[in-house]
Amino acid sequence: VDTVASGLEVPWALAFAPDGRLFVTERIGRIRVIENGVLRREPWATLPVAAQGEAGLMGITIAPNFATSRAIYVVATVDRDDALVNRVLRLTDEDGVGVRPTVVLDDIPAAVFHAGDAIAFGPDGRLYVATGDAREPSHAQNTASLAGKVLRMRSDGSVPADNPTPGSLVYTRGVRNV
Repeated sequence: VDTVASGLEVPWALAFAPDGRLFVTERIGRIRVIENGVLRREPWATLPVAAQGEAGLMGITIAPNFATSRAIYVVATVDRDDALVNRVLRLTDEDGVGVRPTVVLDDIPAAVFHAGDAIAFGPDGRLYVATGDAREPSHAQNTASLAGKVLRMRSDGSVPADNPTPGSLVYTRGVRNV
């Protein structure tokens, strides 16, 4: 076993950029970078999140066109009006820091447990987001809810024409907590 980095606070997910940097999310809302085997002292970005239980800053993925777009996507849990929701955010790597966090998708049901929040680009170039059932098992089968699903979208959050249900981000349903 080799230690890649120490001094991280609840590291959750990681993604390698084509330039060799390793991006790591910390559930408390920081995105850290390991470069040439060294953890940068300052966070690449810090986002306001509701870090509790299994919720907070979770999944991270690098855009397939990162060399030109400089885009990195994350999923975060936030507190809105005393309710937890997940959102997909896109940040831009500019001069080695994450800037311009932009909401790509919002209002995904969340909870302290079963928040889900895995994110990745598939070989088809589409963005996939796995959501938990937010501790409400019925959400997973409810086609009107984004909870308990794998969502498939374009990088701007719009629905691809070839999704299983026209006009819906839902790619699969019936998931407890990915």
